[in-house]
Amino acid sequence: MKYLLFCLLVSFSTFAQTTNQYNLIPFPARFVGQDGQFTLSASTRVLVSPGTDAAARSVAQIFVSQVKTTNGLALPVVTTSPALAKGANITLSINKKLALGDEGYKLTVTPARVIAEAATPKGLFYATQTMRQLLPVAQSTPVTMPACAITDKPRYGYRGLNLDVSRHFMPVAFVKKYIDLMAMHKQNTFHWHLTDDQGWRIEIKKYPRLTQIGSKRAETLIGQYSQNYPQQFDGKPHGGFYTQDEIRDVVRYAQSRFVTIVPEIEMPGHALAALTAYPELGCEPTKAYQVATKWGVFDDVFCPSDKTFGFLQDVLAEVMTLFPGKYIHIGGDECPKTAWKNSAFCQDLMKKNKLKDEHELQSYFIRRIEKFVNSKGRAIIGWDEILEGGLAPNATVMSWRGTAGGIAAAKQKHPVIMTPGATCYLDHYQGNPATEPLAIGGYLPLDQVYAYEPTPAELSPAEQNYILGVQGNVWTEYMPTSDHVEYMVFPRALALAEIAWIPKGPRNFEDFAQRLKNHLPRLNTVPVNYAKRLFDITATTQPNEQGQIQVRLTKLDSDSQIFYTTNGKEPSERTTEYIGPITLTKTTTIRAMTPTGGNLTQTFTLHKGKNKPYTYATELGNDSDAKTNKLTDGVRGDTPRSRREWANFFGNMDVTLDLGDVTSVTKVSLNFLKVILDKNFPPTSVSIAISRDGKDYKEAIDQPITYELTGPWDILPVVADFKTARARYVRIRAKNAGVCPADHPDAGQKTYFSTDEIVVE
Repeated sequence: MKYLLFCLLVSFSTFAQTTNQYNLIPFPARFVGQDGQFTLSASTRVLVSPGTDAAARSVAQIFVSQVKTTNGLALPVVTTSPALAKGANITLSINKKLALGDEGYKLTVTPARVIAEAATPKGLFYATQTMRQLLPVAQSTPVTMPACAITDKPRYGYRGLNLDVSRHFMPVAFVKKYIDLMAMHKQNTFHWHLTDDQGWRIEIKKYPRLTQIGSKRAETLIGQYSQNYPQQFDGKPHGGFYTQDEIRDVVRYAQSRFVTIVPEIEMPGHALAALTAYPELGCEPTKAYQVATKWGVFDDVFCPSDKTFGFLQDVLAEVMTLFPGKYIHIGGDECPKTAWKNSAFCQDLMKKNKLKDEHELQSYFIRRIEKFVNSKGRAIIGWDEILEGGLAPNATVMSWRGTAGGIAAAKQKHPVIMTPGATCYLDHYQGNPATEPLAIGGYLPLDQVYAYEPTPAELSPAEQNYILGVQGNVWTEYMPTSDHVEYMVFPRALALAEIAWIPKGPRNFEDFAQRLKNHLPRLNTVPVNYAKRLFDITATTQPNEQGQIQVRLTKLDSDSQIFYTTNGKEPSERTTEYIGPITLTKTTTIRAMTPTGGNLTQTFTLHKGKNKPYTYATELGNDSDAKTNKLTDGVRGDTPRSRREWANFFGNMDVTLDLGDVTSVTKVSLNFLKVILDKNFPPTSVSIAISRDGKDYKEAIDQPITYELTGPWDILPVVADFKTARARYVRIRAKNAGVCPADHPDAGQKTYFSTDEIVVE
């Protein structure tokens, strides 16, 4: 395969005219494909230089172990000699004069031999991971490596992946597997989220109750946070923690693969598990705190007392003996100030230290912790909330609430790790929420991850130097098993791995997708329960010049055909091949497939209101959705899991739809969401009326909507039957429910409602 298009876009890469395949992820900075292959056999040796240090020899041993597992060849590691160096062998060489940094390497593969060079064992390790990807996916004969010349180094020094084990505990074996997968794709930082409201997962010798009590919760929320009103729980205790010996074992394992672990000990918020174990650390020492059984943000936080700081310093001291890396992540995010506002101690502390508000109190908290961490020769990372109230002097900021925090920190000359939720949160849906495993929400497809540029253009060249790199975040509220984690993380983490490694410049997603398609079978051998959304078919509608509705079918996997039917029958490679938009003349269900496993079944409702303009008679609230054509775009909301298809109304709805001409109208229908816990109440009443002139209206219905407040979320249809009426205008009015009732968690707060599509038949 010739990656000629990629060559045009990445100036560092050149390709010879070769039929070899190079399905490398991340792709090297400089690459030349060549003809021929190097053949590995039982006589092939992996050569290391005399006097090679233990780390470099360990790299060789890991590589031969990986080759044995994947390709079935047992390659010995031997000290090189002039004769062996000239033979058909693989040489791993430390060359300290190589000016490619500590993670760069050179790799030369010819039919005669393979030579990998690097200035450090870390660079040599990355060379072996590239060789690993050049080898066949599974055991085969012969075992060959395609010829090429590579000079490679990463764009960013920080290439991270997070794993939250607090919401759902993950076993040591999986953590090691996770690290292996990171290392295979040249990600070098594992951010281990070890403490939160729902569980404390690290043994601290001085405070045994943290794991005796804080690592266990009584039960876990069932379904999505807002799915049931009232919320439902499974009644099953959930717990788990890592002993310090297990931590040391994982750290050693990661070090052997040149992955640095950044432990996160959350403070001052997300502290319920710790407060349950040691309630004297809260602002209400006599309160019966409980390890959280549901998700979200809680008002119970650490009180900034000397007792708390003594506790946290003791905890961090033990943590720093376990994790040798530079960074300790101290959280700093989502810290409500309610407990501090209600605490006489906190208010006195603020007066004593001349702090103007609770945000400055949080900054005071973070600065005290940073001073302690710095005194031990380490540095802190905090989420971008640590900018509020003043940034700690030496802190590194992890920007998650968009890019603004990262930009602000870089302008203040602080190091930044970019991880904005819209492009780096791998707990978001990656396909149709109606058919995907339950997730927290949002939508982040693979191509959107790959399109992300971590260094903001708003920064000057000097400020851009403060961007250390990029990280993917994996929060496990809705991932109870390691299989589920793998499904959500892969292959999107591979897109992040590539954008963190390859040189700055235009990227070609089509080329990445092609390499990824051929790389996925390698994940099968691990095995990894990755998502197959790369092969999905998606459909969008558009009008043609004649005003007819057309359906466009697209897919991320460009190297396959789409076959479809419009008669309800199962599609196959013998049915119609998609070559252009499908014109519809009536409501139609399109079923489509690709030979690579993509499939689609979607019904397109053709109605007289499709793409027609509508107007609002009343001013909408600031959060209402008046900026799009969601009410006539032809897309129905088929699940409460996704809000992309729904238009929100924070006041009353008064919409008039213009059909363009007087025409027969037999039925008008629309749906409303019921998600009570999210303050998303269906309207109390709906009226639907029609008019020929826009002045005199005939009402078909004007009635209250009745429903049970309790129970699961739902979609409520409203239908008006006009039989044989004729009209140009359709008016819909719906009355907001007002405020949440007294027994609701948000009692007295304003409600809103959501609707999807005004269907006119």
